[in-house]
Amino acid sequence: MRSSDGASDDDNQSASSSDSEDTTASESDQSFFKINTMIKQEQHTEIKTSSSYLYLVCLVAALGGFLFGFDTAVISGTISLVTRDFGLNAISEGWFVSCALLGCIIGVIISGKLSDKFGRKIVLTLSAFLFLTSALGCMYAGDFSTLIAFRLIGGIGIGVASMVSPLYISEFAPSRLRGTMVSLYQLALTIGIVTAYFTNAYLANHSGEIFSGADAEKIFSREIWRAMLGLGALPALIFLISLLLVPESPRWLLSMGRQDKAEKILIKIDGETAAKKELDVFASQPITDEAGSLKTLFKPVYRKALWIGLLLPFLSQVCGINAVIYYGPRILEQAGFTLNNALGGQVTIGLVNVVFTFVAIFTVDKWGRKPLLYVGIGGAVISLVIIGLLFHFGVNTGPWILIFILAFIACFAFSFGPVCWVVIGEIFPNGIRGKAMSLATLTLWIGNFFVGQLTPVMLQGLGSSWTFWIFAICCSPALYLTWKLIPETKGHSLEEIDAYWQKDHQKK
Repeated sequence: MRSSDGASDDDNQSASSSDSEDTTASESDQSFFKINTMIKQEQHTEIKTSSSYLYLVCLVAALGGFLFGFDTAVISGTISLVTRDFGLNAISEGWFVSCALLGCIIGVIISGKLSDKFGRKIVLTLSAFLFLTSALGCMYAGDFSTLIAFRLIGGIGIGVASMVSPLYISEFAPSRLRGTMVSLYQLALTIGIVTAYFTNAYLANHSGEIFSGADAEKIFSREIWRAMLGLGALPALIFLISLLLVPESPRWLLSMGRQDKAEKILIKIDGETAAKKELDVFASQPITDEAGSLKTLFKPVYRKALWIGLLLPFLSQVCGINAVIYYGPRILEQAGFTLNNALGGQVTIGLVNVVFTFVAIFTVDKWGRKPLLYVGIGGAVISLVIIGLLFHFGVNTGPWILIFILAFIACFAFSFGPVCWVVIGEIFPNGIRGKAMSLATLTLWIGNFFVGQLTPVMLQGLGSSWTFWIFAICCSPALYLTWKLIPETKGHSLEEIDAYWQKDHQKK
């Protein structure tokens, strides 16, 4: 059903398509992907998948997200305890929190090149080892400098995993399930956050009751922060062992010329027919001298993909999500909650984050990426504005501020949170996907850093109302980004998405 110069029906169809392309970006996406969708519908009945194998492999990779979430949240329960035990001043306290973030930035910078050269699996294994080393080192650190060093090592591991885990999943999962599989990463991240909240609370309330002995008393009683940080060794060890059982990314194997091994993996996860189609599409892609070079990303053909990759992760952070994660109890105390109730509210925030991530898992491959972004970002902006108004008019009684904070978390959890990872995992060309995702994830951590550093300053200097209004302002451009730049990629292979950028550029 491809158009030809001599067919009048095709000419009319082409003219109609051209008109629609000039109106909106979404109609252009539909025009380009139409033929591929029809082919997929015809082939759908032939596809036989090993669902349990696919889910198992993607869940193993998603453990990187669990470690990311655990490390993000566990620090909230240790700050006051570490400050007390080491007699820290404000600068040292800030360094204790931010040193891991510096490590994350380092990890993201090195992970792209390493994953493209040595493979996704090996680099993920390295991240698990680094986090395991960090957790054990923090638990037994003899002084503050040693504690900082091991926090930095753990940050590098988290930075690596935050880039390579969603990359691995996006390359491993078949196109019709890719959104769901990558969303598992965000789900694991939210579960890691809630787990850290619960383990911190449990250890704080049962210190000295778990183990006996001199060392155990120090770790689980007198300096309970050691147990809080050291508990991360358990999921890190599980992650490390589990990675030994999963295969390498088939698309990375193809990029390295290992077609036979890649074909076996593709057949196992998506059936022989789909595997053959993937191999044919990959083989049809042109090979240039710049393949594998980050220069490719800065070519005009990939300019939109570059802007999406830079802006979407950054905006997902400056909307204020981690302000709530890091400083939720303080914000709720300003809203009139007691400390105990504020801590309980923080646990509720974590649970809502988990629950609404399931919305994305069940809908991102049915409804598409753009509808979730439109609804979620719009709802987040409205919630942030209302929270600011409640603080502005002094509504400190009743549950209203908590309710709209939960609404904001829910909107983020089914849109920005998971869909950001889905989009940046599929918009870049095969040859440089690792390096490009490293760049995209770096902007996420930069946004995270600014929020972490500036939120307490804004809360103190501007007040809660203007803090949330600023987050609403920062969140709003994501709606324009979704409308103008992001294509609907639901159900399309990574190679088809790459071809879309080529076709979109040729129209100009």
